[in-house]
Order: sequence, then C-alpha cells, then structure tokens
Amino acid sequence: MNIDRCYCFERTFEELKQVADETGASTVKELQDHIVFGHNCRLCHPYVVEMLKSGVTSFNHIIEEEIPNCGEL
Repeated sequence: MNIDRCYCFERTFEELKQVADETGASTVKELQDHIVFGHNCRLCHPYVVEMLKSGVTSFNHIIEEEIPNCGEL
C-alpha cells in the first residue's frame, strides 16, 4: 500500500510539500490557504501533518489518529 495523496482532490503529498516549502505553510490550515485539498473526508490530514513535520511524501503504513478540526492542525 502506498499512501501519497489526498484522494478527494488528487493532490500528491509531493505537490503539497512543494507548496508548503514555497509559502512557509506549517499547518494543514495554512497550507489550505494556498492549495485546495483535504476538505472532504479529511483522511489525508494526519499524513499531511506528518509530511509537514518530516518531509516524507509517501507512506506505507496507516496513521490511525483521530482527525482534529482543521483549525487545530
């Protein structure tokens, strides 16, 4: 299994990382100010949080965390 994107909006984490690097966005909410993703099922949010922390853009494990409200990310 390879988890590498927001499936609802077909945005790869690589694409999201590039936007975060260019804009300095460090939270899901800040990143959403610059690119559309993660507004439907929000299952990508824990992966985007991890991507913003670590720079990793592809995951082969399921992150089983409760999905907080957007303002908390």
